[in-house]
Amino acid sequence: MESILVKIFATALALSQVTTAPDAVKTRFERAQDQQQVAELLRAGCTHMRKAFDIEDINLEELIATAMDDPQAVAGESKVFHGINFADLQTAYRQFCKNENVAAPAVDLGEVIDFYNKATADLPDHTKLKGLKLPGASVVLDRKGERFAEVFEENQRRVWVPLADIPEQVQKAFLAAEDKRFYQHKGIDERGLIRAFIGNLAASGRPQGGSTITQQIVKNLLVGEDLTYERKIREMIVASRVERTLSKAEILELYLNSVYLGRGSWGIELAARSYFGRPAKELTVEEGALLAGLTKGPNYFSPDRHPGRAQERLAYVLSRLQEDGAIAAEQSGRGLPALPALVPYERPRRDTGFHFVDQVAREAKSVAGIDAITANSYTVRSTINPQLQRAVEAALQEGLSRYERSTGRVQFRAAEANLAQAVQRFEADKKTGDKRPAWQRALTNARLPLYDVHWTPAIVVEKPAGKKGEAWRVGLTDGRILPLSLDNGVAQRKLAPYDVVLVRVTDGKGKSGARAELRVRPQVQGMVVALENRTGRILAMTGGFSYPLSQLNRATQAVRQPGSAIKPLSYLGALRNGLQPNTLVSDEPITLPPLGGGRAREHDYWTPKNYDGGFGGITTLRRALENSRNLATVHLLEGGIEGTPEASLDRLCKLAVEAQIYRDCVRYYPFVLGAQPVRPIDLAAFYATIANEGLHPAPHVIDSIERNGAVIYRHDPKSSVMVSSVDRAAFYQLKTMLQGVLARGTARAIASLAPYVAGKTGTSDEENDAWFVGFTNDVTVAVWIGYDNAGGKRRTLGGGATGGHVAVPIFEPVIQAVWSNVAPKTALAPPSPEAKRHLACKSIDLESGDMQSAGGRVITECFRIDRNGQIQDTQYQLVGREDAYATRGGYYGVAPSPFGYGINPEQRPTYYYYDNNGRYLPAPRDARPPAQYYGQYGPYGRDPRYQAAPPRDPYGREYQTPQRIDPGYIWGNRRYY
Repeated sequence: MESILVKIFATALALSQVTTAPDAVKTRFERAQDQQQVAELLRAGCTHMRKAFDIEDINLEELIATAMDDPQAVAGESKVFHGINFADLQTAYRQFCKNENVAAPAVDLGEVIDFYNKATADLPDHTKLKGLKLPGASVVLDRKGERFAEVFEENQRRVWVPLADIPEQVQKAFLAAEDKRFYQHKGIDERGLIRAFIGNLAASGRPQGGSTITQQIVKNLLVGEDLTYERKIREMIVASRVERTLSKAEILELYLNSVYLGRGSWGIELAARSYFGRPAKELTVEEGALLAGLTKGPNYFSPDRHPGRAQERLAYVLSRLQEDGAIAAEQSGRGLPALPALVPYERPRRDTGFHFVDQVAREAKSVAGIDAITANSYTVRSTINPQLQRAVEAALQEGLSRYERSTGRVQFRAAEANLAQAVQRFEADKKTGDKRPAWQRALTNARLPLYDVHWTPAIVVEKPAGKKGEAWRVGLTDGRILPLSLDNGVAQRKLAPYDVVLVRVTDGKGKSGARAELRVRPQVQGMVVALENRTGRILAMTGGFSYPLSQLNRATQAVRQPGSAIKPLSYLGALRNGLQPNTLVSDEPITLPPLGGGRAREHDYWTPKNYDGGFGGITTLRRALENSRNLATVHLLEGGIEGTPEASLDRLCKLAVEAQIYRDCVRYYPFVLGAQPVRPIDLAAFYATIANEGLHPAPHVIDSIERNGAVIYRHDPKSSVMVSSVDRAAFYQLKTMLQGVLARGTARAIASLAPYVAGKTGTSDEENDAWFVGFTNDVTVAVWIGYDNAGGKRRTLGGGATGGHVAVPIFEPVIQAVWSNVAPKTALAPPSPEAKRHLACKSIDLESGDMQSAGGRVITECFRIDRNGQIQDTQYQLVGREDAYATRGGYYGVAPSPFGYGINPEQRPTYYYYDNNGRYLPAPRDARPPAQYYGQYGPYGRDPRYQAAPPRDPYGREYQTPQRIDPGYIWGNRRYY
């Protein structure tokens, strides 16, 4: 027996049951024992179907006779009937429909039972459709309430609408088009099946299915869309069960919200907005009929691409409505009706903010308790500033590329795409009236993989033939053809005509014209986040170079070592302890014993180093932070923060947790130099806390979430909390010190921004990470650059790749965009009234920290005052006055000479150092002192005093410094320790 007949009769077995006994459908039969029962079910089904033929006024006997005489005359070219032996079909008809005894049955009921049992195994649970709300499209608004993005699951872009909000005539239009007997059948419309069967016999082309709306729901939501007999069997049985579980109204509501209607819209509500610019409840009969006609084939009957077909389909639906008495004859009109007015179709497409929108979905789940933002149609009011977001992404992308170009790390692998075939198609298309070159049309229609990279796509239109003066030339979407700056040898070998590359277009200056500079996908990664200081609103955030390349949001989902960017925490702890910015601190070698005491091994001692490997004697807290001195920062643990290193470390850990930099602080010494990884967003929030004088904002991307017009979540504005263990005065002092980082320190490349910005660079061990975090009165911006180092591979940024060199250049255009799009450029604010009550500002010498009104490099410093209004003098609290003067010499211009004269503050010192041969030599005037210098002398040769406590080696043992000889020393050779 042919297998096709087995499948047909297994399907007939399912149909017989759901049409004659829907409440008693069996999904499993025994192969031997139940053959007689199956035969009776088939006979009952055939009897039922014969009645349906009679109702449809079809002579079944004549149809069969015609098929026997000439099967091709009936089936035509229909693929539905390929493989059917009509003689066997007639034999089966005589057996089951006319109850005749046949000598050789055409159908093996055992095989039919086997196929049926297999098809009905593990049927899906139909009850889950009860109350089901399908995934929807949520709208993300920007901070001004404008639409920024839509969030939806693939093939699930919809907005759910209750059946009561859909006009009754529109409902009838869908029923007329898809399921005329919807309210009469019980899930399966045998009369519709008969019409489809006869239609498939009579005509070739796309086969008719005869499925009801209930069957379509089951197919789309439960059993899948496979074109198999197994699926059809499952569909019919589950559809009959759905009809006993859901009301007709529930089924119709589910259908109207699930059906695909073109223009990227699932469901009638979003389709109504897409085609007509208004909600479903405002649809007219004609508009509803047009949408109803699309259910048969949204692409085939598309009014955008095939208006003629759409008109014919609209006329059909209107005529069916007239037949059903739903509309008057004059409403259907004569001839083809005019299509309702459509709004222009704009395909949902954006090229920015993908990491941000991902964070919206995560925050909705973690904070608002919404498991999936696509589970319903929500309106999310986000914090994003679209203009700043674009600027942030562009600055990071260009900055990462600039870093790789400057270090020779550019790796060109291949073009973004090749459009040679598309160009050929456009050249062959003579019907279009578009006069643009084929390459331009191909480039305009291209969809590149990196859809969020803000460089310009360009197509190679001319490759140099090797003659002198010839250059690569590329075309842009605006029609311009520009020379391509191509200094990458690999790219020159790999590029071919009609390759698409990304370029940065530079305007010509003088005689030179505009050029296109090649840009290559970088391997290095980065992150930028912009945070509103007072509220914690994340105004912009990009978690990597390009979202299509990596969905990891490095701002919120990754942790990296902050390096020196964490140092402000130690200085905050020192200021909290009462120290002042002019307090002197040692920048000499230091070795700390292991934590916890007890017996220790030599490698348990910690001996940090400065980035440059040298040390600088005595300096102020301000200058130590401005120049990011590691040794000075570590020295603060010895009495600067608390009495002992262990107690100081405990205090900093508590402060770090209170400031929400970390949830748990790992208690070990390298923590103070940035060894414990941190989330960039948490580090940014800490700097915003400094800008706010201690008010810690809660970073967030969602202000509120609404559903059906009701607010179901709102961010708590009281989530910002004060860091209570540190007063406002200490935070303000730290802010002014960070302002000096730009004015004179490691971020002096942007010194011009110092009146308006404070911040800190950071570079982790071996240049793994480069940072700059800076803030204005209104916004904090954090920048990080580094390699992901996944898969066991480890790559650093390379020597000299500090935060000041690679992160600061990215920060500058971002902060300019902040001033253009968020808040105007203003000088950093003076202390708040609360902080001002505890501060007095005086002029001091920058290098020595001594208070004076004139002379030297004078700056204004704000000091903490006591209850009596007196400045608390802590200048020599950590370093004795004699030790400070001993290392200072005449450099600072404040100590009297042996002759009683002051030192000219404008005269630079002479630095002395040991060369490789042990000779003690003066450094060239105006040169930066070598790392190994040990003394500094003014023009009067003032005798320096050396530190009272000798330095220690890595094992805590005292060691001798290199011999230093005072000029003109007359008492013989003597060492100072």
